[in-house]
Amino acid sequence: MRAVTAATKAEALIEALPWLTRFHGATVVIKYGGNAMTDEALKEGFAEDVVFLHHAGLRPVVVHGGGPQISSALDRLGIESTFTAGLRVTTPEAMQVVRMVLVGQVGREIVGLVNRHGPFAVGMSGEDARLFTAERKPAIVDGEPVDIGQVGEIVKVDPGAVRALIDDGRIPVVSSVATGENGEIYNVNADTGAAALAVALQAEKLIVLTDVEGLYANWPDDTDVIDQLDAGELEKLLPALSSGMVPKMEACLTAVRGGVPQAHVLDGRVPHSMLLEIFTNEGIGTMVMP
Repeated sequence: MRAVTAATKAEALIEALPWLTRFHGATVVIKYGGNAMTDEALKEGFAEDVVFLHHAGLRPVVVHGGGPQISSALDRLGIESTFTAGLRVTTPEAMQVVRMVLVGQVGREIVGLVNRHGPFAVGMSGEDARLFTAERKPAIVDGEPVDIGQVGEIVKVDPGAVRALIDDGRIPVVSSVATGENGEIYNVNADTGAAALAVALQAEKLIVLTDVEGLYANWPDDTDVIDQLDAGELEKLLPALSSGMVPKMEACLTAVRGGVPQAHVLDGRVPHSMLLEIFTNEGIGTMVMP
């Protein structure tokens, strides 16, 4: 029995060899969110995976949101939280909580989990060194723009600080907060932020962790996952997707159209899903190609 187990482990390691060779030195931007961010075992597993990528010679960058944590903090403080067209209405009062939770709570937790394995992770937000510059973004309701407060759309990325950290052997952990041209603070979608950063860094991959297996071919009638599709095929499917999948698939589309060779949507509920995607022949989830 031991010999069989050892042989299986050896086969897995050998299967990983060509992928280790291919992606050595490659930058991989990972959007971290969903259930993987709230389950203790999955959180620890995510940190292990990121450190594994680092030791395997890849250059991981983490971009995170924190919707459930923000909602919980707003509730505790008695601040009303509403949504318009799927976007959180962000008043100045709510924005202070968003910033506090993303930068001071969620970001610090990810940094702490990664740094249990060594002095690798460095936390920053899109405000730092003007990494993300954003403009106010309205929601569109019945074809008309509706003001939803300090919600931003990224219009510029300056990745210099992130590159410096990567070159120093660190793992940047980026909170999805941005500044405006006049110093305003904006809440930005983490999927969008991850895609914009992947393009700016000329990353080899964008990985979006979510709470589904991938992009379903005909949801809700069946749960067959599309293994691979190109940008043109994805663009045709976008209007029919559920509201939760739209920003994730738009992020993949933005990335591959911006020069990122591969973008993936993976199930963050599956332990070590990133390693299964990157280092096995079959992979998992949905891959978007240019």
